[in-house]
Parts: sequence; structure tokens; C-alpha cells
Amino acid sequence: MKTTPETPIVHQPDSRYAMVRLALTLLVMTVGSSGMYVVSVMLPAVQAEFGVARADASMPYTLLMLGFGFGGVLMGKLADRIGVMKPLLMGSVFLAAGYIATGLSQGIVSFTIAQALLVGLLGSSVAFAPLVADTSLWFVKRRGIAVAVCASGNYLAGAVWPPIAQHFVEQVGWRQTYIGMGIFCGVTMALLALFFRARPPALAEVAPVSQVAGSTLVRDMTRPFGLSMGTAQGLLCVAGVACCVAMAMPQVHIVAYCGDLGYGPAQGAMMLSLMLGFGIVSRLVSGAICDRIGGLRTLMLGGVLQCVALLLFLPFDGLVPLYVISALFGLFQGGIVPSYAIIVREHFPPKEAGARVGTVLMFTLFGMALGGWMSGKVFDLTGSYHAAFLNGIGWNLVNVSIAAFLLFRVSRMRRGGVAVAA
Repeated sequence: MKTTPETPIVHQPDSRYAMVRLALTLLVMTVGSSGMYVVSVMLPAVQAEFGVARADASMPYTLLMLGFGFGGVLMGKLADRIGVMKPLLMGSVFLAAGYIATGLSQGIVSFTIAQALLVGLLGSSVAFAPLVADTSLWFVKRRGIAVAVCASGNYLAGAVWPPIAQHFVEQVGWRQTYIGMGIFCGVTMALLALFFRARPPALAEVAPVSQVAGSTLVRDMTRPFGLSMGTAQGLLCVAGVACCVAMAMPQVHIVAYCGDLGYGPAQGAMMLSLMLGFGIVSRLVSGAICDRIGGLRTLMLGGVLQCVALLLFLPFDGLVPLYVISALFGLFQGGIVPSYAIIVREHFPPKEAGARVGTVLMFTLFGMALGGWMSGKVFDLTGSYHAAFLNGIGWNLVNVSIAAFLLFRVSRMRRGGVAVAA
């Protein structure tokens, strides 16, 4: 068959092009995820200018994160239908508009609307779940580490943008900072999006091939784990909520916990920074592990280790032990969320990856929001963070139980030879 100038170039998985695309994805995620971290830096200045209570000044962050979660599903579905390039271009426009509208806002209501709708729902959301799903479609042999590198862009944004934003807030004010970020992030994302025109080769595949009992078999993706599509998706969503309710306990409350112990909030902030730093290491290491043992086993391993770290918070409350446990917690939990993208890619149809990955990741965000609030509520009721840690451990066991159940289902299917011959 002759190729014509109109014939699209087909890039192979794990190819050099896939590696270049991964590097660009990391850049896009670092730029696009800026919104969820910068708003916290702006909070004191915004509160002072608008003369509102701290709770009212914090509401834009809460609604931004909710929009971020819902937007991940919306943009994921759109990417499944038309590819990821056009959603990225749309996201760059809305993110720029959101930042500029925020900088021009005349009150906390307009500030919140701009953050929730333009920055969260329609802007930053395209720079997480759709990109994670897209990356999973471009790799086979190194899928785990590729998704881990991609997802690290979210943590990298948290390390890069707050000090930059704080510098410009001190120099020119929060309004000019937001407007400048809108121009920079919008133009940068739009230019990078143009390199994402090619569609993933995985969309041309019928189903992934696996070796069972020495025979070549094709996994039946209409019955993931031997369950209906809705049931399988639902279990992953519940697991996502459960693991992140547990994850939120130290991440949200470690600063307050250190203050209660008499160490001061500065020590807690250092522990949180250490935790997130080791989280990046964890994502990369877990990605390499995932390539060897698969997404479900990686989820199971991460869940068990996260539970161990939470248990260690109970008997040890010295300053040095807390630093060590914080580092361990970061090292154990960072690979849990990316493993869901691998599980979806391994067990669900590739053409639905964007929507399904977006849905599961949305529930992990809900878990973080719920866990942060619930841990504070438990503390208010009991006067102790020990009870809050126990609550987190209970939710963590729910996550581990679901992972164990799904592993059992997969193992039973393999023993029974439940697959369709290639």
C-alpha cells in the first residue's frame, strides 16, 4: 500500500517519540497544575485586601479542587473522542482567562468563581488525569515508570510555583502576579499542546496480549476482574476514596499536629516538605516496580506500606522519629495514585482510558478533601490526633481489602483460563 502525504505517521509504543512526548507531558503538567498550589500562596494577601474571614478566603481552594476533579472526567472524555491536543489548547485558553479574571476580580465571590470554573474545572484539570491516561497509552514495557514520571509533574508544580509566586507577590502584588501567570502559562501550554497531535498506537489495538499457562491469550476487557464494567469501576473509585482519606491525615494535619506537640508549625512545614519530596521518589520507584508486578500488586503494596507508616505515628511522637516517619510515609504513598491509571489501562478498553482514569482520580481528590475534613472533625470530637490516625488506618484497610479482592479475582480467572484465545 502506497503512503501519501496525507497518511498520518504511526508512532510505536515505547519509541523515541513516546519518550519525547513524556518529557513534554511533564512540562505541561508542571505548568498546568500551578493553579492548585498558587492559590494558597495568595491567601493572606487576598484575605487582607477583601477583608474577609479565613474560612471565606479558603473557599476558592476548596471549590478549585472540586472543579479540578470534575474537570478531569470532562476533559478525559473529550480526549477519548478527539485526542488530547485540542483539550490541552482549550485548557490553556481557560487557564489564562482564569488567572487574568482572578487578577481583575473585585471581590471574594468573583475571585472564587474564576478559580473554581476557569482555573479548576476548565483549565488545570486538563493537565492531570487526561495526560496520565494519554501517557499510559504510549507505553507497554515501561508503562509504570512512564506514568510515574508523568504524575510527578503534579508534585513538581508544588515545588516550583509557590516560591515563584511568593517572590512576585512581594515585588508587584498578587493581582499583577496572577495576570502575569495567565499570560505565561496560557502561551506556554498552547505551544506545548501543538506537539500532541499524534494519536496513541494503543487505540488501534484490540486488547493486550498476556501469557497464561504457556498459551497466548487476549484479556477480555468487557469483564474487568470478571466483573461488570460498572462494578469494577465502582470498586476502584471506593478504593481511591479510601486510600486518600488515609493519605490526607498526615498531609493535611502534620503542621497542626507538630504545633500541638509543642514543636511549632515551622517543624511541621519542614516535615510536610520532606513528605512531598519523598513522594516524588516514591512515584518513580513505584513506577519501576509496577512494570515488574503490575498495577494491582503495586496498589496492594503501597496500601500495606502506607498502613504501616500510619501505625508508626501512634507510638512515636518525638521530633526526630516524626521526621523519619514523615519521610517513610512519603516514600510509601507516592506510588498509590498513579497505580490506578495502570490498573485502568491493564483491565479496561484503551479507548475509554481518559474518562475512566479521570473518574478514579476524581474520587482520589474527593478522598483527600474528605480525609482532611474528617481528621479535623475526629480531633474536635476526641481532642486527640491518635483517634484521627486510627480513623485513617481503618480507611486504609478498606483500600487494601479491595485490592486483595481484585487480586484474588484475577488469580482465580488465570487459574481457570478465563480468557479469549488470540
